[in-house]
Amino acid sequence: METHDSRESVVLTVSEQGEAAVTLDGRRLTLEALDAALGLPIRVAIADAVWSRIEKSREAVERIAAGNEPAYGINTGFGHLCEKRIPPDQVETLQKNLILSHAVGVGEPTPPEVVRWIMLFKINALTHGVSGAARSTIECLAAMLGADVLPVIPSQGSLGASGDLAPLAHMVLPMIGRGKVVVDGEVQAAAAALASHGISPVTLGAKEGLALINGTQFMAAHAAVAVIRARRLAKHADVVATMSLEGIGGSVKPFDERLHKLRPHPGAIEVAANVRRLMADSEILPSHVDCGRVQDPYSLRCVPQVHGASRDALRHAAATIETELNSVTDNPLILDGDEVISGGLFHGQPLALILDYMAIALAELASISERRIYLLLSGVADLPVLLMQDTGLNSGFMLPQYTAAALVSENKGLCMPACVDSIPTSLGQEDHVSMGARAAVKCMRVLRNTETVLAIEQMCAAQALDFRSPLRPGVGPRAARGEIRKAIPFAEVDRAIGDDIAASLALLRSQRVVRAVEDEIGTLA
Repeated sequence: METHDSRESVVLTVSEQGEAAVTLDGRRLTLEALDAALGLPIRVAIADAVWSRIEKSREAVERIAAGNEPAYGINTGFGHLCEKRIPPDQVETLQKNLILSHAVGVGEPTPPEVVRWIMLFKINALTHGVSGAARSTIECLAAMLGADVLPVIPSQGSLGASGDLAPLAHMVLPMIGRGKVVVDGEVQAAAAALASHGISPVTLGAKEGLALINGTQFMAAHAAVAVIRARRLAKHADVVATMSLEGIGGSVKPFDERLHKLRPHPGAIEVAANVRRLMADSEILPSHVDCGRVQDPYSLRCVPQVHGASRDALRHAAATIETELNSVTDNPLILDGDEVISGGLFHGQPLALILDYMAIALAELASISERRIYLLLSGVADLPVLLMQDTGLNSGFMLPQYTAAALVSENKGLCMPACVDSIPTSLGQEDHVSMGARAAVKCMRVLRNTETVLAIEQMCAAQALDFRSPLRPGVGPRAARGEIRKAIPFAEVDRAIGDDIAASLALLRSQRVVRAVEDEIGTLA
């Protein structure tokens, strides 16, 4: 992956106990490193050289706060109130009031795997040493993260413009002894939870509240979690599509390497290569060589084009997200000594665009998957209608396709871009906003829907492959079906098929199917 950041990558380790650890030492965070830590508690250490620049930045803020020159957010009000001067003896009250007044988020709590990365990314941004946060403040946030004391952060309320003000204010509330946290899955009052873990609340000094809540970490954490899960899902989609291709008795010719060199989009080339490798040693493929079918439907024949385009979109998104993880996104910034510069690094437009783009890319994986499910149920290529022999008395796999269709339809509405809907705030001072936080929450919902659609196709494709017995599919679908059958038995008659969908989704998210396949054929692209 190419980025504009030439620094080496940070080392992130995962213990046998399932805890991640990282030392922020000036190297960059990468999505590859974060992949291994997804969903795990994470401990953060900060190198001495990094502390040195953090402390210099803090000293500069204190000098500026004691001076006579106005400096936004240090000795002035915020947003529309930026012209209001704040006396030195009220600076701490200003910062406390900032947090209390901005913690106005509503809606469902943000998932813990996202909250952990919001905290991690905020710490990483502060280590650049241009934001003016005190060492004690950063240590408090790092201690909370290390103890897995996670702030309750509502998922609605950010405009993604002056950063993620409302969500990040909820992140900061526990740091000053207010608000709620989640510890071991239980919601607790922050003050008591911090005390039980030996963590002391902080008193925010000049600019610190603004440094903490100004930034894109809510959007960025959602984006990082989404793109990591989406890249995993893209691999799984190729496996599941190949299972369906074999189950329906489709052709491998549309995946010919020579064909794809004539239109060399990287994603399509990767997908076609994956399918060829997955279908190696297939006994089903030669069995229908003289069947007379000229072409397969698009949902089979155009898998490289559709899956590949989604992969290319995810590649673009990943590069943007990785840049964001290693950037400073608060305001104002302290540069070259005591110079205070107000800019717009907090604006979420780069993330808003790619989050909307990612949602569309994911929705297309679900859309084409639902069409393959329909084909599997249609009685094509001598498969029993609805993938069950005695239908009438049994409904077979009719209703899972309904569920897939419902989720695909829901995705269409969710894919209306959020970033095109700016709405002015702060009495016109913040007159163009990104709506990136809305894009982030929507993208995660599209991701979950798409995972479920592919999980439904996965169990339908396994059922179809069983009807091809004694012919064996290619080595990839063979390994995948074997892993699926450990969790979901062949369906002779109707049963609680909703339980099968839940089991298939859990299997998909566990990555066990892809791992079983890669154990046989090596790493997929």
